[in-house]
Amino acid sequence: MTDAAQESPESSYSSSYSAAGIAAAWQRERPGTPTESIEIVTPIWRLAKLFADDRGRVLREAGIDAATLDLLSVLRRSGPPYVLGTREIAQRTLVTAGAISQRVARAERDGLVRRTPGTTGRRTVLVELTAEGHALIERSVDAVLGREASLVRSLSEDERTALTSLLDKLMADVRRRTAGEPS
Repeated sequence: MTDAAQESPESSYSSSYSAAGIAAAWQRERPGTPTESIEIVTPIWRLAKLFADDRGRVLREAGIDAATLDLLSVLRRSGPPYVLGTREIAQRTLVTAGAISQRVARAERDGLVRRTPGTTGRRTVLVELTAEGHALIERSVDAVLGREASLVRSLSEDERTALTSLLDKLMADVRRRTAGEPS
């Protein structure tokens, strides 16, 4: 029996669809095709999907959605008295002012935040974390970050440090090189 015949369907699938397998197939089918990114970008996309799906499950179990987690997290990380202007929240979350307005309105309806007028202008709005919002973010952040810590535990501290550094370097370069390019 040949080695290929002895492979299980799972190992055949994983080797055929591994990033290296995809790059090799492109080189076989289209020699000269630039494939040097495949073994970096494909695992990042796949990991992002796995992390997102897992985070979604953890959030559902915690009783919070990703947008609310993002809003409450920004307020909680700001420190006492857990108040920020909507512009500051938009900058820290990298979403539009309109999206922040919707998130704040929904969280306010749920009793998680309170809006008050700012003192620097009539359009300034401050958002404050309520006691209920504080309790929810405390529970949720422990569930989410605890789970994600367990998912990267197979890497040593040195490996996590090296990966963090490389991802930061890649992120900065990709941001710089894609800034202002049309979508």
